[in-house]
Amino acid sequence: MKKKPWSGRFGQETSSLVERFTESVSIDRRLAFHDIEGSIAHAEMLLAAGLLSEQEACAILEGLKEIGRDIESGTFVFDPSLEDVHMNIEVELTKRIGEAGKKLHTARSRNDQVAVDFRLFVRDRLAEVRASLKTFMAAVVQKAEDHVDTIIPGMTHLQHAQPVSLAHHLLAYFEMLVRDFERAGDAVRRLNVSPLGSAALAGTPHPIDRFMTAAALKFDEPGRNSIDGVSDRDFALEAAFCAALIMMHLSRLAEEIVIWSSQPFSWIVLPDAFCTGSSIMPQKKNPDAAELVRGKTGGVYGNLVALLTMMKALPLAYNRDMQEDKAPVMESLDTVLMCLEVMTGLVQGLQVNREALERSLKAGFITATDVADYLVEKGVPFREAHRITGEIVSSLVSEGGTFEDMSSEDFRKFSDAFGPDIVSVIRPESSVDRRRSYGGTARKNVKTMLEDAHARVESLDV
Repeated sequence: MKKKPWSGRFGQETSSLVERFTESVSIDRRLAFHDIEGSIAHAEMLLAAGLLSEQEACAILEGLKEIGRDIESGTFVFDPSLEDVHMNIEVELTKRIGEAGKKLHTARSRNDQVAVDFRLFVRDRLAEVRASLKTFMAAVVQKAEDHVDTIIPGMTHLQHAQPVSLAHHLLAYFEMLVRDFERAGDAVRRLNVSPLGSAALAGTPHPIDRFMTAAALKFDEPGRNSIDGVSDRDFALEAAFCAALIMMHLSRLAEEIVIWSSQPFSWIVLPDAFCTGSSIMPQKKNPDAAELVRGKTGGVYGNLVALLTMMKALPLAYNRDMQEDKAPVMESLDTVLMCLEVMTGLVQGLQVNREALERSLKAGFITATDVADYLVEKGVPFREAHRITGEIVSSLVSEGGTFEDMSSEDFRKFSDAFGPDIVSVIRPESSVDRRRSYGGTARKNVKTMLEDAHARVESLDV
């Protein structure tokens, strides 16, 4: 059995069962480089504070960098009996440089050590998420650019509602993604406070400089309360929440991709490289990538709930329960990054089936609101216009007809307010371009929105 750092207090060796149960290095080894980064900043501060000699500090710094190189090359062996990444690195450092290695932990605890490591990890990972969001946003905007003139049935309740530009529809997702990008940035801003130097929970009597370590690790400032420094996991919860909201948005788009590519719709054709087939049915082309994005959303939601539940009744300050914070956050951010990459490829590669869209636009009386709006423009009160249009639709349903089957004279049977120009009003393209209100789907509006979207993507600072 390895000698534990707390062995002076105990008369028995730790049970091998407890070692297996309590080890976290299988998960937190991903924090190794951040642990070394934090330890280097801490060692440099200890030197400046006179708590390490020049010789000791140099040995520690070189030893940490050497361990980092070994971890990067894959030659470093993590020992589960040492519990976590922190003790693995510290024990190896002491083995390599001797007594100086034992001084590195002066004025800190694993409580503030893991807090700073995890913040550094989440900060870096959220930067990757924001970079991937920016790439995906650019793909969405480019696909929208290609389809300003492509008209699709806009839906409510998954029923035909009003015609919209496909570009306008895609730009709705762009707005969601912008909020996701900003939300992740807000999370980083709140995260960017250093807990290092909080020690176990009460601070330290040693003359440390927490502002020095905060600056070295690119934090905005040191945390103002040592108890909060070691017990706060809001940053982890915010990261998990950001991931859940991103996945919700991706899942909504994935669902539409699944529906639109199905045979009853056939509005789009997905790239073969992002689909799979059937082991028994030779004709199948399944949207598995989109379906998995939709499915993985549940796991990311579950991770958020797991974290909230873990933290909901923990007394201050640190509790071992908090060891369970890393896997859910790591898994959620990993999932988001993979799904963003997949959805970028899907959006870039999908093709539009214009014939299927044209057929679909002829169904469901999709320009009925335009008929009612036309009557309003002729002075008919909206509620009366709504009733008249409903009667027209009801008549056509019973006869199996469509608006396109009607002449202006047929419309006049329902109201004298109809004129010859009603025939052009009921065209989907006309319907789209009449919706000129700010944020509406008129193609002139959409072109302006696209210019703005391109500029917004370019201005995003990851």
